[in-house]
Amino acid sequence: MREELISVVVPVHNGQDYLKNCIDSIEAQSYDNLEILVVNDGSTDETAAVCEELKKSYGNVQVFSLNDVGVSAARNYALERAQGAYITFVDADDRLCPGVLSYLYERINATKSDLAGCRFVPWGTKRDWEEICALDAEKRLADAVAEESCFDRKCYLIDSILKDNCRCWSKLYRKSLLEKVRFREGLTVGEDMLFLVDLLPFLGQAVETDYPGYGYYQNPAGVMQRPFAPAYMDQITCWELAEKEILQMDGGLESVTAAKIITAVMLTVGKIALCAPGERRKAGKYLTRCRKLLGERMQVKGSAGYLPKGYRLKANCFYCLPGVYVWCYGMLQRIKRMRRRG
Repeated sequence: MREELISVVVPVHNGQDYLKNCIDSIEAQSYDNLEILVVNDGSTDETAAVCEELKKSYGNVQVFSLNDVGVSAARNYALERAQGAYITFVDADDRLCPGVLSYLYERINATKSDLAGCRFVPWGTKRDWEEICALDAEKRLADAVAEESCFDRKCYLIDSILKDNCRCWSKLYRKSLLEKVRFREGLTVGEDMLFLVDLLPFLGQAVETDYPGYGYYQNPAGVMQRPFAPAYMDQITCWELAEKEILQMDGGLESVTAAKIITAVMLTVGKIALCAPGERRKAGKYLTRCRKLLGERMQVKGSAGYLPKGYRLKANCFYCLPGVYVWCYGMLQRIKRMRRRG
């Protein structure tokens, strides 16, 4: 019997340097019955030409073009057109490790789950990637099975999502799980986590494994490495939206979600602190919002207990002396960067 169709959704924006290797890694999978939906979202480089070459090279690649509508809308566009019984997401600068789709397909069915996830492996150079691909296949399987865990929806929230397994990629989904859920559009940081939270009401069981199956590229031009922009506030917005959904499911998780928002706030403040003085002044309204949110969530009983000690200290310093904290933090980070450069 032929394997069931898996739809692989690949959104791309200005990915001329990465896309071909990404698609090649998908085509090299041992699982044969794939359709690949590439959504070129307003690229201004040579991505469109790369897409056309990939269509010629591989008969199962479909290419769609959108006008820079954002990663969430691009994924949603592909979801509406996906024909597979299973769906997975791959970012265009990442790659799939050998055998991962076969493995996730086997585990999602063996455990009768709606979602199967694996571990991601960070890499940054060609040599890194070659070493990952050279890992012994039998050892991958043995390690993964030993660390496999199944979750119902509440446990998946508490023991997976709220413990930072917040990514939509590195997972295989039954299409039936996604029928009533889409990515919330207009959000560019944290949209993965919110998507998973939105899935929870429809989730029967999930399985997470330690299989090292997704190659996460530590892209120096990636969104998390870029200077502060207003869109970076999305990570706070996403956690605020998720908090509403989570507390409807379990009001006892207020202290945990408050800690997540505190963490998102301090990550954002850190980004603003790295701005040049002029840009930092322009970001003043965002710092004001960050401080207000921080004060509200710090008052939630027990929230500090879910923060690492360093974050507790940073949060208190910023709340009490916001201007001093931002200046000192920015200066310290700049000194560290200069030392690393030699």
